[in-house]
Amino acid sequence: MRERPYVLLSCSMSIDGYLDGATDERLLLSNAADFDRVDAVRASCDAILVGARTVRRDNPRLMVRTQARRDARVARGMPPCPIKVTVTEKAKLDPAAAFFTAGDAEKVVYCASPRVEHARTLFGEVATVVDGGMPVDLRQVTEDLHDRGVSRLMVEGGGTIHTQFLTADLADELHLVVAPFFVGDSRASRFVNDGDFPWNPGRRAKLADVQQIGDVVLLRYALSPRFDSADQEGR
Repeated sequence: MRERPYVLLSCSMSIDGYLDGATDERLLLSNAADFDRVDAVRASCDAILVGARTVRRDNPRLMVRTQARRDARVARGMPPCPIKVTVTEKAKLDPAAAFFTAGDAEKVVYCASPRVEHARTLFGEVATVVDGGMPVDLRQVTEDLHDRGVSRLMVEGGGTIHTQFLTADLADELHLVVAPFFVGDSRASRFVNDGDFPWNPGRRAKLADVQQIGDVVLLRYALSPRFDSADQEGR
């Protein structure tokens, strides 16, 4: 089996487990102090991955925001911002989205095999398009990223991507931020969907740390034996 990066899942959700509301208006689930913490985590990673729905719905820039952190990365011989990665089955993405246009970081699109040529026509000038299999195989994706020099991968969602990484047992660490309110609308997206998860009543995930950050709470879970070695490296 080929090597894969250390995979850190990062998510903010409501008390009742939702990632957003049921409308098109963005729901803020965190606060300024936690956004800064997330920025620091981004700065420690080689690549950031989101699903295609997140690219369409949130139009994220996926950049390290703080100049001092970008400068520190450059001083360590790294690019200012991590590689941007997305996964798509149908390649229904806008080449003008911030994922593609914001910043100078490398962009990689993993696409289902039948849509690869279409994706290369659409994104060939703004991103590297890689055949991810049919359907897209996240283990294959992570192994390919490792081959591209990614040793630490941050996954920022959404719910389908989180579910796929967790059910495939590809996550080493989970940062779960809980906002102090309820959404209460089943039309909204949840942190995870139905699935066969490795962590269950018979195999509990290890809670490694709890931290209050203003009015939100960060729960940090160790999901693999690799967690301790990564933690010892000061990450």
